[in-house]
Amino acid sequence: MDAFTRLDAKIAPLPLANIDTDQIIPKQFLKTVEREGLAKGLFYDLRFDGEGRERSEFVLNRPEYKGAGVLVAGDNFGCGSSREHAPWALMDFGIRCVVSTSFADIFYNNCFQNGLLPVVLPAAQVQALMEEARGGNHLVTVDLEAQTVVSPSGQTFQFEIDPVRKAKMLNGLDAIGETLQAAGDIDTYEMKRALDRPWLEDA
Repeated sequence: MDAFTRLDAKIAPLPLANIDTDQIIPKQFLKTVEREGLAKGLFYDLRFDGEGRERSEFVLNRPEYKGAGVLVAGDNFGCGSSREHAPWALMDFGIRCVVSTSFADIFYNNCFQNGLLPVVLPAAQVQALMEEARGGNHLVTVDLEAQTVVSPSGQTFQFEIDPVRKAKMLNGLDAIGETLQAAGDIDTYEMKRALDRPWLEDA
């Protein structure tokens, strides 16, 4: 998993509440277990019409938001089913951070396991970011170490994050990476067990 330290990127506004995981990545794109290639399905029904043509009015199709790395969204982002493909699709599209007033619990947890930073801010600050994101300057800075989001106009918003999750993100550690930190101890245990209980090795 790639570490997340500081992100300087365009911010795109998606002022919709209760965006569920089926809207983030519809079910027809869940046939793969690969994390790459899912960008084409991100917000598919919002980005494209019934004939597969881009909806020019959708924010991520507009030229000024192409390449956005931060999404500021409405309340309860990521609700619905617990598909891990949702953070995969966002990241494959290039989005590394989502800002909202709240996230669905399972989606929130999945974000940290995949290197996508979910930032929770008060409603007034999210609204301020929405308004600035609609303006001419779309560049923001998300600094995980400092736990700040700096808006296009220079406003600084502080966010809270669990210190254990923060450390994992800063060091690029998912569950497997965290386990591998103890690889030496695991090897020592397995060698000792093989000597103490050799019959288990034949099981």
